Amino acid sequence: MNRTKKGIVLLLIFLMVTCFGLTSCGGTGSNETGTDQQGGAVTSAPEIEGLSFQSELERDYATQFNVYTYEGGYKYFHIVDGDDFLLVPEGGTVPEGLDESVTVLQAPVENIYLAATAQMALFISMGGEDSIRMTSLKQDGWTFDEPKKLMDEGKIVFAGKYSEPDYEMLLDEGCQLAIESTMIYHTPEVQEMIVELGIPVLVDRSSYESNPLGRMEWIKFYGELIGKTEEAKAFFDGQKAKVEGLDEFPNTEKTVAFFYISTDGKAVVRSSDDYIPAMIDMAGGRYIFKDAMDESGKSSVPMTIEAFYDIAANADYIIYNASIDSSVTTMADLIAKDPIMNEMKAVKEGNCWSTGSSMYQRTDIAGDMIMDFHILFTEEDPESKLNYITKLN
Repeated sequence: MNRTKKGIVLLLIFLMVTCFGLTSCGGTGSNETGTDQQGGAVTSAPEIEGLSFQSELERDYATQFNVYTYEGGYKYFHIVDGDDFLLVPEGGTVPEGLDESVTVLQAPVENIYLAATAQMALFISMGGEDSIRMTSLKQDGWTFDEPKKLMDEGKIVFAGKYSEPDYEMLLDEGCQLAIESTMIYHTPEVQEMIVELGIPVLVDRSSYESNPLGRMEWIKFYGELIGKTEEAKAFFDGQKAKVEGLDEFPNTEKTVAFFYISTDGKAVVRSSDDYIPAMIDMAGGRYIFKDAMDESGKSSVPMTIEAFYDIAANADYIIYNASIDSSVTTMADLIAKDPIMNEMKAVKEGNCWSTGSSMYQRTDIAGDMIMDFHILFTEEDPESKLNYITKLN
C-alpha cells in the first residue's frame, strides 16, 4: 500500500474511533437490534427488476437463511434478522432499481476475512479454503490441523481478531468480504469501519439454528456463495445419511450430564435449548439439565457445584466438555475438580467420558458426533468405535 493510501486509512480509523467515542454516530449497515430489514423472513423470492427467478435452495434443517437463484447466475442471499446480499456473476451488471439495503457482491468471492471461525471447517470440507485469505485466529488458536497447515504454508494469514482487525491488511490483501459471527454486534464501530473501507460484512447466524444439522447446513449457503454448490451438498448429504433412521430408534432414556468446571469452581452446563442437548436427544439419550436456561440467552449456564450435584448426581453418563477445559483426561483429573464428583453415580460406575478439544470448531462433524453419542448410549463396548469421545480411565 502506498504512503498516501495508508494515510487515508489511518485518518479513517481515527475519525471512526472519535465518532463512536464522542457521539456514537453512524449506523453499521447491519441490524444491531435483531430486526429484519425486510420486515421478517423472506418466504418467497424477491422481485428484482430485469431478473427472472429460477429456484430456491433446498434446505432440510436450516431456518436462518434463504438463497434464491435467478437466470444468468444471479443469487440472492437472505439471512433471517440479518442482511441481504445479491451475488452478481462474473461479467454481470448490477440490476437497476435494486433496493439500497441489499449489499452487492461480485463473483468470484475471494480473499475472504473469516472472523466467524466456526465456519472454517465447512469451507475446508467442501474444498473452498482457497476463497479464504485471512482469519481472526492465530495459528495456535485452532484445535484441528487443516487451518494450522494452511497458515503454516502462508495460504491463510492472521489479520487481527474480530474486535481489532488489521484494516490495512484487509485493504492490502484485497479483501472482498468479511464474514463475522454475531460477536461483531458487541463492537459495532469495527463493523462500520470495515464497511467504510468498502468491504461488505456478512454476519453469520448459524448459531441460531436449533437443530445441529441446521448449523452444519450453512455449508450450502457458503457453497452457493463461492461456487461450490455441488461439493457443499454432497458433503452435507453424507453427514445427514449417517444419522438417518435414528428418529425411529426408541430413546434409551439414559441421562447425560454434559459440563465443565470453570476456574472459579462452578459447573458450566449448556442451555437446554442449545444444539448439544439436541444432539444428545437425537442420539437416544436425555440431557439431564432439561431446565437450564440463561436469562440473557447465552448457551452456557453456570451453576454452583451444589446445584449441579442436586440435578446430576444420578446421571447415567458424565461427558466432560474438553473443548473448553482440556485439563480433564482421567478420572483422577475429574475428581480433583471437586470431591463431590466421588458421590456421582457415573463416577462410581466408571461411566465418564470427554469430548475432543475441537468440537466447537468442527462444525462439519455434526453427523459423526451424533453417531458417537448414539454408540455410547446403545452399545456395551463403545470405546473402540468412538471417534470424538474418549473414556476417562
